[in-house]
Amino acid sequence: MTVTTKPRDVSTPPPSRVTRKGRGASAGDVGVNVFSHVVLIGWSVLVVVPFIWALVASTKTSREIFAEPWSLPASPQWKNFSSAWDKGVGDYLFNSLVVVTGGVVLTMLLGSMAAYVLARYEFKGNRFVYYLFAAGMMFPVFLAIVPLFFVVDNLGMLSTYRGLILVYTAYSLPFTVFFMHAFFRTLPTTIAEAAVMDGCSHTSVFFRVMLPMAKPGLLSVGLFNVLGQWNQFVLPRFLSPEKPVLAQGIANLLASQRYEGDWGALFAALTVAMVPVIVVYLVFYRQVQAGLTGGTLK
Repeated sequence: MTVTTKPRDVSTPPPSRVTRKGRGASAGDVGVNVFSHVVLIGWSVLVVVPFIWALVASTKTSREIFAEPWSLPASPQWKNFSSAWDKGVGDYLFNSLVVVTGGVVLTMLLGSMAAYVLARYEFKGNRFVYYLFAAGMMFPVFLAIVPLFFVVDNLGMLSTYRGLILVYTAYSLPFTVFFMHAFFRTLPTTIAEAAVMDGCSHTSVFFRVMLPMAKPGLLSVGLFNVLGQWNQFVLPRFLSPEKPVLAQGIANLLASQRYEGDWGALFAALTVAMVPVIVVYLVFYRQVQAGLTGGTLK
């Protein structure tokens, strides 16, 4: 008599092993989630608490700031904002808005065009130009201060809007090209090819087809450029001493508080510097998330 046994399915592990493995993986996932949430909560506290404290301090008197730093003001001192405005914060804010707007627009235009060509067209020296842009992200801006000063001075652009806009653009181009190059490579080529077959020129394909498709990436890198240029201090400090931007103006106010003691106006100026950036992020944060994850999902 022949005894036959049912062959075991080698593709399915024993139930006990599956259960133990599943429990181990589940416990590990829970541990990672708890750790990541604790880190994110701690980071949020480190960011949010100083901002709220500065916001509250901007409505206090100088005595309340030092005597009762963690309490609410007895009577909100909204005149601190007018005092900061009278000390030149309005001019500093206007200079920053003009320079950052021009710098971001020019950076996004030139950076997206360069990234599109490097990502979509094969030509001799393509990789060399790409790696040259990538190497620009590793070059410290401090080493370029002296050469930049003489170049901008020889061009007659010291303490001018156009001088700072051009320098900001050159400073932000490497990261923009690096980011948008990776994003353009994730976009489908069939749509561009169909547009070419319908008679579109290369310029029309870029501006009318590919650029609208790259909107999430443009918003993401654009926000990073806004943050980087808005908070820039070293470049305008040396290249625009007569037309200071907001970061320089706050530094000047900080130096003057040693003699005036108007700390409420200083915190009001800090609030004026922080609020526009936070508003921009809150408006575009969903598009930023889509742009940062778009390349991975595609």
